[in-house]
Amino acid sequence: MANPVRIFTLSTCSHCKAVKKFLTEIDVPYDFTDVDLLSGDERKAALTEVAKYNPNRTFPTLLIGDRVVIGFSEKKIREALGLT
Repeated sequence: MANPVRIFTLSTCSHCKAVKKFLTEIDVPYDFTDVDLLSGDERKAALTEVAKYNPNRTFPTLLIGDRVVIGFSEKKIREALGLT
């Protein structure tokens, strides 16, 4: 996989869990940060980074190479991965 995948999620978010499950099912490696499990400066830094890509700071926020996908949209994720 040429495009690295990074996801900002919340541990209790059903859409976030669905994204992780989907990527696992199609064998796409990813790194994720459960922002709600962070505290203090770590949480502040993560939210600042999310805001750079997604000013509304909604979850999940996916970074796929140079593309940003907000929310769980299998179609958009596949397109960003070049799997369509």
